[in-house]
Amino acid sequence: MYFLTKELYFPPVDEASYEGILAVGGDLSSERLLLAYKNGIFPWFDDDEPILWWSPPQRMVVSPKLYKVSKSSRNLINRNKFQITFNKNFFAVIHNCQQIERKEQNGTWITDRIISSYTDLHKKGIAKSVEVWENDVLVGGLYGVDLGHVFCGESMFSKVPNASKIAFVWLVNYLKVNNYKLLDCQVHNDHLEKLGAFEISREAFIKILKSEEINFSSNTGLNDH
Repeated sequence: MYFLTKELYFPPVDEASYEGILAVGGDLSSERLLLAYKNGIFPWFDDDEPILWWSPPQRMVVSPKLYKVSKSSRNLINRNKFQITFNKNFFAVIHNCQQIERKEQNGTWITDRIISSYTDLHKKGIAKSVEVWENDVLVGGLYGVDLGHVFCGESMFSKVPNASKIAFVWLVNYLKVNNYKLLDCQVHNDHLEKLGAFEISREAFIKILKSEEINFSSNTGLNDH
């Protein structure tokens, strides 16, 4: 495990531990965060821990080009129950992601340091959000880091059923229309899998980050659900 100093540097991602921890320490400056994301690395740590930098051996992703919207999501969209905006209230979205209660999770990794750092990224036009409204009330959304050809999702929240799902589907469609290669969802969880995400190797993910072409099987984790 590499211990970072003030130098703007990360070791090669193949030096990460079995679990995916690559480095410890450093800072959360915009420059370091952008360098991390461009190299397939992201911070993930609790408030009482030092900064931990991850590059897991398997990456949970969505291919916008191949994504199939589920029947249930299509029905939700057709009902016009929610209104969607893009990058209109980043600060409210990241705060809601911090404060929302999540099953089987004590506390949140979205610390005040994280909020400050990603808000700085937002002001630089790099971190962006999707907002879901119901009757002019913010009821769901997500945020992440926009690299121009890959969108690195960070967190999402929902105050009413299906609000985060609608934000997710809207984002995937936006990425498809704008020719993004991937939506990065970082690590596996059952909810992401149900939304249509699947795992690829770290090596394949890095190739896509470096704008190399990867061909996905048309039925790899993209079944209608």
